Amino acid sequence: MTSTPSYRRSAILATVLATIACGPVRSLAAQLATPVARAQQPAPRLIVMITVDQLLPQYFDRFATQLTGGLGRLAREGAMFTRAHQDHAITETAPGHASTLSGRFPASTGIVMNSAGVGDAQAPLVQAEGPGASPYRFRGTTLTDWLRFKDSRTRALSVSRKDRGAILPLGRATQDVYWYVLNGKFTTSTYYRDTLPDWVRQFNERNRPSTYAGRSWTLLLPPESYPEADSVAVESGGRDFLFPHVAPGDSVQAARLLPEFPWMDDLTLDLALAGVTQLRLGSGPQTDVLAVSLSTTDAVGHRYGPDSREIHDQILRLDRAVGRFLDSLLVLRSREHVAIALTSDHGVAPFPELAARHSRPVSIRVDLAPLVRRTADALVARGVDSTAFRVQEGMVLIDRAAFANARVNADSAVNAFLVSVRQTPGVLRTDRLSTLRARNDVNDAIGRRWLHMIPNESDAVAVITLKPFNPGGRVTYAQHGSPHDYDTHVPLLLFGPWFTPGKYTSMVRVVDIAPTLAWIARTKPTERLDGRVLRAALK
Repeated sequence: MTSTPSYRRSAILATVLATIACGPVRSLAAQLATPVARAQQPAPRLIVMITVDQLLPQYFDRFATQLTGGLGRLAREGAMFTRAHQDHAITETAPGHASTLSGRFPASTGIVMNSAGVGDAQAPLVQAEGPGASPYRFRGTTLTDWLRFKDSRTRALSVSRKDRGAILPLGRATQDVYWYVLNGKFTTSTYYRDTLPDWVRQFNERNRPSTYAGRSWTLLLPPESYPEADSVAVESGGRDFLFPHVAPGDSVQAARLLPEFPWMDDLTLDLALAGVTQLRLGSGPQTDVLAVSLSTTDAVGHRYGPDSREIHDQILRLDRAVGRFLDSLLVLRSREHVAIALTSDHGVAPFPELAARHSRPVSIRVDLAPLVRRTADALVARGVDSTAFRVQEGMVLIDRAAFANARVNADSAVNAFLVSVRQTPGVLRTDRLSTLRARNDVNDAIGRRWLHMIPNESDAVAVITLKPFNPGGRVTYAQHGSPHDYDTHVPLLLFGPWFTPGKYTSMVRVVDIAPTLAWIARTKPTERLDGRVLRAALK
């Protein structure tokens, strides 16, 4: 019998120790077989990236016994990372989706917030009315680009209810990208194509959104299966917070409000399956990409909150919808050729009125707008241009040239403003970005996430962080967008023959997904990434 070379024995020992430290413990025989098994495992023919907008990892534990569909299957049969984070500060939809398949933080992708995400008047919608959209702000490349550098036959399809949810996972790639508009159709923009392909047009012609007119969203399970109260008046702005929830009887209004109901996810997944068939995604020999962003959980979470009976039922319905999708997909494409990743773009905080169970002292809503207006008015009175001082999503941005023209010291003005901010109830801390960069303390989670958020060339000079569970502004819906763990903590699951099932408790980031998928696809990223390969889960 041939002995194992010393370098192989060292590699095997390192693999065993790493797995014991970071993931499920397997038998020594399985560990010894790993290098051979990996060498024989071909690249996937289809990579599926599922992003569920505002999906909390706690839901997998809270509703575990009731998750009998796709979410439950991925959790039981896949590699599940229990400490995964969107490790940046402004936890919104656009930055989160831009990180899923790029392997880079917003400071690298340039997608810093929703309001500066994909809106583009120069890329109007195709055969639909609404704001134009494109990835023109996105910087760099994504997994789709790396795969196409390897094999130009690679195709990609991305679908979502939201334009930013469809566009940003593929970056600037001009592939098939479609999203839902309020007339009840899926469309794209002229950045991608001038007309809709026949298969999308035919899908739209079925006019399914109109069939939901007057339909009631009722509980999937018997009422006693839901421990949450259905009489919490703070939900939904104090209106329509009791089951059942009825869609408008008018078909036009039903289509417009469909994103508020669980059926929106069904429609999105059905379009994705139609695209797999029509575009022959995953039929080989190249690796193709399917990105699906599901947004109803975000709509329900905002309106009713993460502790509501509505979100409980939505997660159960999402679980069944993903189950039907997986069942159909794995009939169309053999399981041994399909790799699936699932994550979320951000978390969410409870309503302040209900946050006492999470925080002490009781949460409050923090409105800095009056202070910002007073500061801006005072600067204008001193001759500073009205656009030279702004506060957006916790970032303090200035135009130094405008301050210099008015002979006003910008740093002194910012420092005075920050002093007043720190005296405001509900504010946790303020930071100058120059100080954070000089200190570069990776153990300071909030500081680290702000550095991961903001490009070096940004006009931002300082950042404001509110206390945990203290939302900003006067809005009455449940919010996200902070650098706190409840907004950054997301699920991360990997499913397929390349991954060892089990729960992994090491700290990982969403930016680790893309390099891991590139690794199993045997392709190299074409630029430096912020993420790393999740080797602990690899077979």
